[in-house]
Amino acid sequence: MSAGLLHGSFLSVMQADTEAAFRQEVIRFANDLGFDYVSAMTVVDQSLAHSEFYTVDNTPRAYKDGFQNSQIWRQDPVMQHCKRGTVPILWDQATYVRNGVESLWEEQAAFGYRTGVALAMHLPQGRHFMLGVDRDQALPADATALTRIVADLQLFAVHAQDAALRLFVPPDVMALERPKLTPRELEALRWTMEGKTAWEVGTILGISERTAVLHLQNAMHKLESTNKHQAVLKALRLGLIH
Repeated sequence: MSAGLLHGSFLSVMQADTEAAFRQEVIRFANDLGFDYVSAMTVVDQSLAHSEFYTVDNTPRAYKDGFQNSQIWRQDPVMQHCKRGTVPILWDQATYVRNGVESLWEEQAAFGYRTGVALAMHLPQGRHFMLGVDRDQALPADATALTRIVADLQLFAVHAQDAALRLFVPPDVMALERPKLTPRELEALRWTMEGKTAWEVGTILGISERTAVLHLQNAMHKLESTNKHQAVLKALRLGLIH
C-alpha cells in the first residue's frame, strides 16, 4: 500500500458520515493492506457486567454466527489478547495450538481466516476499539514488511476509532456523565491502586482509618462496585484516576 493511498484512507475514514461509508472505508483499507476480511468493533462499558458492542465487518454470511458468538470469544486467544492489552497480536494456527483451541482455528480457517493482525485501543470512560484484519495466506516472512503492516494498522485505527465513536455510540450514551467523586475519594482510590491498606491510606492523607474506609465506600457506591478493587478498575476505565 503506497503512502498516498494510506494517507487517503486516514482522511476518508475520518470523514465517513454514515455506517455504510465507514464500512466501505474500513474494507477498502484492509484490502489495500492485503487482507480479505476486517472487523472494527466499538465497545462501550455500561457497567462492570454489561457492555454494548457495535461491529462493522465483511464476514462471510456462512460464518456470521460463529464470528459473533460471545461464547467463542471467551475461548479465542486473539479476542482475549485484545481484551487485556494494547500491543498488536500477529496470529496464525500456532497461536490457537499454544492455547489448546486448535478446533477454533480449524473452524474459521474453512472460511479463509487462517492468519491476521489485531489490536485494541482502550480509551477513557469505558470506551474500547478493536480492529483486526484477516486472510487465507500466511503473513510476510520479511520483518520489515510485517512491521509496516502493523504500523499502518495502528495509524488507521487511531483515525477509525474517532469516527466509530461518533457514528455508532448513541448520543445518550456518549453524554453519560462520569460519577462525581470528591478529591479525597479519588486520592483514596489512587493509593488503593498502589496496594495501600485503608490504614496506610489514612496515614498518607492525614485522616483516620475509619474516614479512609468511608471515602472508599462512598467511591464504591458512586461507581456501582461491590468492592474497592472493582471501584479502582472502573475508575481507571473511566479515566478518573491514572
